[in-house]
Amino acid sequence: MPLRVGYVREHFSSPLLQFAAADKGETFTLVECPSGTGQLISRLTNDEIDIAIALTDPLISGLANGSTAYRLVGSFVATPLNWAVITGAGSKYGAIADLQGTTLGISRPGSGSQTMAYVMALQQGWPTKALEFQANNDIHGLIDSVNAGTTSAFMWEWFTTKPFADAGVVRFIGSVPTPWPSWLIAAHTDTARAPPAAVRAFLHSLDEYTRAFGAEDARAGPSVEYIKGTFGYPVADIEAWLKTVSYPPQSAAIPRAVIADTLRVLEQAGVIKAPTGGFHVEDFVDVAIMALV
Repeated sequence: MPLRVGYVREHFSSPLLQFAAADKGETFTLVECPSGTGQLISRLTNDEIDIAIALTDPLISGLANGSTAYRLVGSFVATPLNWAVITGAGSKYGAIADLQGTTLGISRPGSGSQTMAYVMALQQGWPTKALEFQANNDIHGLIDSVNAGTTSAFMWEWFTTKPFADAGVVRFIGSVPTPWPSWLIAAHTDTARAPPAAVRAFLHSLDEYTRAFGAEDARAGPSVEYIKGTFGYPVADIEAWLKTVSYPPQSAAIPRAVIADTLRVLEQAGVIKAPTGGFHVEDFVDVAIMALV
């Protein structure tokens, strides 16, 4: 049976989409999760997907908070994600500092939009326990909420939301880059759903497409055209994004420091609490599938 791979349909996923088009459902099928990593983790838990390509921080915080539904099996994007801080077109908020004490929009509890709000609060020196959130499901619900005034702002990837800002639907009032590489890959712990050999084969084949997409000659033309044709972004935005992103040389590997450093920041931000004796990086990964480096 083909693996069910959950993903978010954004420009980062371009190599995955190219892989899926070539595979034609022979070894895996794609399951779109527009609400983001919170939805991906939920679908992993509920037997709707077998693999999730999702944001680093919610995946790690979910495991740190006790999830046994999945383990990390690989890396997808090796560079940070730049989160825009977004408010309504006519709101009174003009800077990140203005948001203290207000209700922030998130897609779902445990999502990247929530964990990064904690990171933003940590950077701003706000008490993270005082943060208040309203879940608004997806990008459209989040935009509606900031324009209705039921939330002050929300956080989402910069280039994904830039077309809305360019159209005057919302305003950017700042940005917060992740202090870690942005995307990891997780698989369900049930080997009947995610057989290690099948997951390893998926990751090995994915390498071919991430290398081709990120190659210098592809960045100069074919990758730009692919994103333009698939997502409709302006060429200038695509070229600017491509200058900021890189994919790992090997998908089936995660640097120990990525997990350890992410845990440290999430603990400082109040998203997770270390158990007695601290966290052990090995508990977060499936070493039958991937390597810690």
